Amino acid sequence: MSDTEILHIGTTATPTYDYYYNENNTPKSCDDVDLKEFGSVFLPTLYSLVFIVGFLGNGLVVCVVVKHRNSTTLTDICLFNLALSDLVFLLTLPFYAHYSKVSHWPFGDFMCRFISTCHHAGFFSSVFFMVAMTLDRYVVIMHTHRVAGYRTLRAGVVLSTSIWLLSLCVSLPAFIFTNVTHQFNNSICADDKENSTWEVYNIFATNILGLVIPLLVMVVCYSRIIPTLVNMKSARRHRAVKLIISLVAVFFLFWVPFNICNFLLFLQSTGILPDECNFDTNLKLSVIVTETFAYTHCCLNPIIYAFVGQKFMKRALQLLGKWVPGIRSCSSRDLSVSTFRKSSVTSRSSDVTHTIVI
Repeated sequence: MSDTEILHIGTTATPTYDYYYNENNTPKSCDDVDLKEFGSVFLPTLYSLVFIVGFLGNGLVVCVVVKHRNSTTLTDICLFNLALSDLVFLLTLPFYAHYSKVSHWPFGDFMCRFISTCHHAGFFSSVFFMVAMTLDRYVVIMHTHRVAGYRTLRAGVVLSTSIWLLSLCVSLPAFIFTNVTHQFNNSICADDKENSTWEVYNIFATNILGLVIPLLVMVVCYSRIIPTLVNMKSARRHRAVKLIISLVAVFFLFWVPFNICNFLLFLQSTGILPDECNFDTNLKLSVIVTETFAYTHCCLNPIIYAFVGQKFMKRALQLLGKWVPGIRSCSSRDLSVSTFRKSSVTSRSSDVTHTIVI
């Protein structure tokens, strides 16, 4: 079974409405009309909000990095690709918002496969770039002098290319096993339910590659990083520690509920969990809500990974000052205050903390 086969498939799949019918195309005994009506209003609204906020935030990240490309660092390259990943993911939401609203896929079979693949690739590349940034922070802090000569722009380009290729490879099955079918005069963009291999792979990829492994990497790396920062006499130490805790906590809180509900839905499809109507309806509703909640993580990435960083904040304010005149005076004042308050600490502490805070 696909990730959510309700009104919209989850993190790594495509939306479908054939979940409301049995294999012989007769309506299921459970009445999902209210749930479907709720989803047809809730999903387009939330998808639209996530798209607008996420597009503006991640678009600003891309613009700032491109404008300052002459002074780009490895961290900036990762930030750029993370924002680009979120944009690829976000650009699929208008299609799914329309699909959730009208219960019909009018864009054809190729677009069904293409949008599903972009949905996958955007999600996985975003997660993989978060892992890459975590590992980069770890090696810089724990092995500062050893890796200084390896954190070059060329290394950043090679790393980014490798991650995008890996994401496309992981997402390729979505293009193969997603297609348009016709039911009750409606075109349905859905996964191939007759292929059990794809179903198992989809669950494995979402939960293992998209959550378990990244979460383990983040917890292990940051559990080593935090004690090192705590022992440093840096004026920005506490800010860096709070940022690190926020990174892990937000990633965990936003994605774990959806992955749990998604896995329970898979267990129900295999007969391990009951198919009783109340349980079935509540589980579907949980998937719809937690899925949309997880998608809002794309909106938070620019804030967590970029806007909290002093260097990036200065550049963003400078750029916004050129676009919005009212921001110019405020940005100049903030920059001068920030410069005045900079403390001189040991070089290693300052460099390491700056790497964390970006």
